[in-house]
Amino acid sequence: MIFPAIWSLLPGPRFVRALILIALLAAIVWLLFQYVFPWVSVTFGIQDQNVGDT
Repeated sequence: MIFPAIWSLLPGPRFVRALILIALLAAIVWLLFQYVFPWVSVTFGIQDQNVGDT
């Protein structure tokens, strides 16, 4: 499993590990919303939703 491997690599006691893990997850979510999702939206034309006759 990936989670036990990441957990064992983090330094410090459980409380510090939990804080580091929460910070890492928050950074990943921020990067997704800031860079990845807008790029996907523009690249694949997700904003262009047409229903009806063309």
